[in-house]
Amino acid sequence: MRKAKPKKRAILPDPKYGDTLVTKFVNNLMEQGKKNISYDVFYEAIDIVSEKTKENGLDVWKKALANVTPSVEVRSRRIGGATFQIPSEIRPGRKMSIGMKALVSFSRKRHEKSMGQKLAAEIIAAFKEEGAAFKRKEDTHRMAEANKAFSHFRF
Repeated sequence: MRKAKPKKRAILPDPKYGDTLVTKFVNNLMEQGKKNISYDVFYEAIDIVSEKTKENGLDVWKKALANVTPSVEVRSRRIGGATFQIPSEIRPGRKMSIGMKALVSFSRKRHEKSMGQKLAAEIIAAFKEEGAAFKRKEDTHRMAEANKAFSHFRF
């Protein structure tokens, strides 16, 4: 590469729990730069989760996030005129990013009233190892398992 890699920006912890992971999730949840609204939606979802599961909402959310985070993915690679799906490990930062984006995108597609309720329902489903975000992780792992024969093409 010609240019130096850009410096990693320090992410500040969130105001309520003091956790940088929450801030990253809220940044993924945010639309049009409205971070305060994103925080309100996230905190509402955590309150609903703790009310429904009778457990600490933040712990449930962390477990749900771990459940929807894939560890392998397939990447397309063209070798001699044929395109192969090659399974490869995912680096930790990208893992969390993929998990968060899946949780947010599938909660947006749900049919509850408010975004807080949608997010809470998806978090509870992911915590129980069901729901669309968890299914996406399972499909990714299944695809990697099916294409394990091409892992020697890894780059």
